[in-house]
Amino acid sequence: MDMNQYLDIFIEESKEHLQSMNQILLKLENNHGDIDMINEIFRVAHTIKGMAGTMGYTHTAHLTHEMENALQLVRSGEIEINASIIDVLFQCLDKLEKYVLEVETKGNEGDDDSVGLIKLIKKTIHKNDEENVNEKNEIAAALNIDRIKVGIHVENAVKKAWEKEYNTYLIGVELSKKCMLKAARAYIVINELERLAEIIYSNPSIEDIEDEKFDLEFQLIVITKVDEKVISNKLKNVMEIESISIVDLKKNNVLQIDKVDDNSLDFDGDTKFTDDVNIDVNTVQNQRNKVDAEKKISKPKIGKTVRVDIERLDNLMNLVSELIIIKTRLEDIDSDGTNPNIHEATEYLERITTSLHDSVMKVRMVPVERVFNRFPRMVRDLAKELGKEITLKMQGQETELDRTVIDEIGEPLIHLIRNSIDHGIEQPSLRVTLGKPKEATVELIAYSDGNSVVMEVADDGAGINLETIRNKAVERSLILNEERQTMGDEDVIKLLFNAGFSTANEVSDLSGRGVGLDVVRTKIESLGGNIEVNTTLGKGSRFIIRLPLTLAIIQALLVKTSSEKYAIPLNSIKEITSINESKIREIQGNEVVLYRNETLPIKRLAGIFNVESELANYENQDEKIIVIVKKGDKTIGIVVDDLIGQQEVVIKSLGKYLANIKSIAGATILGNGSIALIVDTNSFF
Repeated sequence: MDMNQYLDIFIEESKEHLQSMNQILLKLENNHGDIDMINEIFRVAHTIKGMAGTMGYTHTAHLTHEMENALQLVRSGEIEINASIIDVLFQCLDKLEKYVLEVETKGNEGDDDSVGLIKLIKKTIHKNDEENVNEKNEIAAALNIDRIKVGIHVENAVKKAWEKEYNTYLIGVELSKKCMLKAARAYIVINELERLAEIIYSNPSIEDIEDEKFDLEFQLIVITKVDEKVISNKLKNVMEIESISIVDLKKNNVLQIDKVDDNSLDFDGDTKFTDDVNIDVNTVQNQRNKVDAEKKISKPKIGKTVRVDIERLDNLMNLVSELIIIKTRLEDIDSDGTNPNIHEATEYLERITTSLHDSVMKVRMVPVERVFNRFPRMVRDLAKELGKEITLKMQGQETELDRTVIDEIGEPLIHLIRNSIDHGIEQPSLRVTLGKPKEATVELIAYSDGNSVVMEVADDGAGINLETIRNKAVERSLILNEERQTMGDEDVIKLLFNAGFSTANEVSDLSGRGVGLDVVRTKIESLGGNIEVNTTLGKGSRFIIRLPLTLAIIQALLVKTSSEKYAIPLNSIKEITSINESKIREIQGNEVVLYRNETLPIKRLAGIFNVESELANYENQDEKIIVIVKKGDKTIGIVVDDLIGQQEVVIKSLGKYLANIKSIAGATILGNGSIALIVDTNSFF
């Protein structure tokens, strides 16, 4: 059987399960006694083991098997969870993520086995009570499983069988790795056993075995009159079985009773007891019905979803983009409105394309939780490495962004969080001296703001020392010594985003290499966003990132300068006004105007793009049309010749040779087939 057809499913589902394990481990670290979390980690490990075993990934299967063994001892109360065990589980998580990454990039797990890590697991678990644990697991080791956890009703059935002097066996079956049809082979084993005994327990459930949702191993508990030799001889005749282990439950106590009947569903749904065995069936069945009813009530509603390759969504978005361009062209053809039929059809097409665009955009939207989920573990590890106590608080994980933006924003956020932890947060002893809580806080917040999404990274640390930045800037000849006192705070903070600028005195694994904030700014601006910083010395800093919802289709204002048309993104426009030419003043080579009692810098679009005016009396016009654009709290007025109107435009890349042209964010195709450049207003500030 070709397993490559299931490779993508294995990778995606493994990533989801590992992310879930990561989140649960972080919660468990603060609440060691939560048995529900331990059970959930056990289930995740068991699921990954089954998937890996089916795909033939032995390293992953062996490691998750050992994790199950460790977690089972915790679940049974034989050992207590502690920081050492959690650290080892985190190491297991890292190793599993590495295996999945290897499978994704190379198609196999690689040669790095987990023998050393498995030894560490055993050493960590057994160090307190090694002899006791080994004794309890001696029988289970023969089955290559840990102690079996069953419901109280299974225990009662076993005890009644003992009273009637029947034999009870725990049978472990391991199929051959060459077995092609696991479910069919397991069915033969079960069918043979049912001729000799009554099966009262199956792990995994009979339904899962039929659906091949199991590794190469499964376990059964049976009640029978025959002895284990008869069962062994019968099963030995079944082909493609690697090994069979049979344990007499009366002689060897390997059952672990689950008081809440957590494993009730592991029963075979078709199990029946003969009159000859004479066990109280009603007690068992009533208990099962009760558990089934509780499970049914608490079972969450499962949404209907389908996995779609992102390239298909990109292709769909491109087709919608072309449709919008055609719609714009039809509007230009019917610009005079003389043909009512064309006008009506165009309006209807516009409604359809707008709805289609909105639908495609919703499909492409992904919660920022996808990015945020990686940071709790990162903060935990960095805090331990630096000897700091830090709590990460996250808000707005449900906020949605376009998939293309989500994929790119992770790296800048990593830089900012590492920067806050390393530079911003003080050591616990110093925080106590300063009258601050010993435990610092880093906040990661996301929220929608109009057509933008805002992300904030804040900390309650030392803040940014502007005087230190001035000194470093003078030392590196970025500014003159005379400028240091005349520079405003905002201009000083801008120096942090210069390439290679760092205030760290030493180079470490986390900082001091002169990379970080310049990478952050470059990446964010390439996404059409901007970043600003608010800081108070001694109280902390806040980095605010503002991003567009999408990078593909935007609402823009078309303007005209000379004979050229330009598109200004609507989300960057604050307002449009007109100002008399005589009110514009020149200060230190820059044009400004007093507007609403504030100084408004002025930029002329004709001057920025070096185009000559074709208007007869352009220089003598008294009234100038001003488009006021914003970046955070700052504003600039852009002088244009004329306004064409608002239009939905498709952003097209200029290609790698023209990608770094200042003041241009891209281009769009207008309805008449001509090209309009999209203005990058962030470059004006």
